[in-house]
Amino acid sequence: MKDLIRKLTETHSPSGREDEIRKVILSELDGFIDGYKVDKLGNLIVWKTGRSDRKILLDAHMDEIGVVVTNIDDKGFLKIDMVGGVSPYTIFRSKIRFGDIIGIVDVEGETGAILSENIKNLSFDKLYVDIGAKSREEAEKLCSIGTFGTFDGYFVEKGDFYISKSLDDRIGCAVIIETFKRLKNPENTVYGVFAVQEEIGIVGARVAGYEIDPDVAIAIDVTGAGDTPKANKRISMKLGSGACIKVKDGYSISDRKIVETLRNLAEKHNIPYQMEVLIYGGTDARGYQNTKAGIPSATISIATRYIHTPNEMVHKNDVEATIQLILKYIEEGL
Repeated sequence: MKDLIRKLTETHSPSGREDEIRKVILSELDGFIDGYKVDKLGNLIVWKTGRSDRKILLDAHMDEIGVVVTNIDDKGFLKIDMVGGVSPYTIFRSKIRFGDIIGIVDVEGETGAILSENIKNLSFDKLYVDIGAKSREEAEKLCSIGTFGTFDGYFVEKGDFYISKSLDDRIGCAVIIETFKRLKNPENTVYGVFAVQEEIGIVGARVAGYEIDPDVAIAIDVTGAGDTPKANKRISMKLGSGACIKVKDGYSISDRKIVETLRNLAEKHNIPYQMEVLIYGGTDARGYQNTKAGIPSATISIATRYIHTPNEMVHKNDVEATIQLILKYIEEGL
């Protein structure tokens, strides 16, 4: 799993520019699927055919948050905007990768007082990116307006933890890939959807769900953790405590029957789990619920620290528990 997660997270593919990560995922699934297609939006849809006419859909979004170049000044400095939920405080004085070009993010400040005020009230209006260009013309050749960028982060294994950029949601992609590798002769047909553009509004899931029209859909995504010093008091999820069975988040309420089934399976097979109620955010489950005549949907999450930063962190055991729970749901859930 470590090498798979490293390969997925160190691939740079922000929302709307998922071509590279799609190639990596498809290469990893070679020999473990019965078929695949890429739909008109760019979702990668794979499947393993079962003996029944019932369909289970597993989803993980393959895009990541990023930025896009909006303007270039006369000296070659870039102005940017966020692609997905990027905080100006998170990227301040960090490295951004635009293809082969690396930029450093900093903030304007003509005096000490103005600089302090701008740092106190950071916004994308006040940030700029230095790519080492000396003029607008030079910068445009390296990084023209409309170029997408991502965090220039890398993968680290630290004891029981994995740390990297884009674990949201490349860890979900890794879970589905590993599930398909372990899945043998399923009773029901299993679809894996590696969805596009989740970070900008759950775009790909709605399209994929409409075409497949499964009996159930389960999104695999990250969720917040409440186990750091003075963390949000209303968040109970902890790293190392098992797969998170989502009840509700800011976008959706999980199907009650799926939630109860997942919980029963976890207890039956001694799979570590925790119940999740997230007071913000959402997953692709919302997209499947809103598709066609409606698809019963839920989410299994992996508790994650420092979401939407270059240094997201998950626990190895939670990843394995999620895979085990999904496999048992495929075998017994319907």
